[in-house]
Amino acid sequence: MSTPLVVLDDLSAKYGMHVVLQAVSLRIERGEHVALVGKSGVGKSTLLKLAFSALTRSVTAGADPMPSIAFLPQELGLVTQLPVFHNVYMARLARYGRLQNLRNFVWPQAARAAEMESILGQLDMPSSLRTAVASLSGGQKQRVAVARALYQEAEVLLADEPCSALDGPQADNVLQLLTSSFTASIVALHDVDLALKHATRVIGLRDGRLALDEPSATLRAADLGFLYE
Repeated sequence: MSTPLVVLDDLSAKYGMHVVLQAVSLRIERGEHVALVGKSGVGKSTLLKLAFSALTRSVTAGADPMPSIAFLPQELGLVTQLPVFHNVYMARLARYGRLQNLRNFVWPQAARAAEMESILGQLDMPSSLRTAVASLSGGQKQRVAVARALYQEAEVLLADEPCSALDGPQADNVLQLLTSSFTASIVALHDVDLALKHATRVIGLRDGRLALDEPSATLRAADLGFLYE
């Protein structure tokens, strides 16, 4: 039996007396792209944040083997005063040395810019590297955050509603790029049809618990209705 790429055990959280998550455990195999679904407030964002924290701690502690992780939060985490180039480049700060990072922030290298242009072109945002993020629309900011995640070239993606500000074709394009660029992923989605179309596996949360875990090929949208009651 193969070793799961991602192992998460007993993720729990509560705010005051309100229990958000109750001992959720997950095993994610290589090649699995998981859609995390459920109504608002059920704990999807909390689960992703706890998963990122747990996996990051494991990497820091030197656990072997551990996958590299890209995290795309719902808040995006962009520095809006900086241009697109610098926001995307931040994905590789840990890869390059201090002097090279400083050089790229002061005088961006053509090779790095070309790499980013290729990614942004696939997101329908060509020639935007010098544009200040503050001047972009909500959908454009979301695509910059997606570009940053793609530029990191990590093995596993954790993403919280990465296409909520995008229309149908753009959302399809973004999810196709994400699922084809990472070895495995867990993506919280509010759109059930997108979840069934792009994920290989669907995990549903209800009342802070794991209420559904099935291959997407075996499900229809109606099968997920109970999660939103």
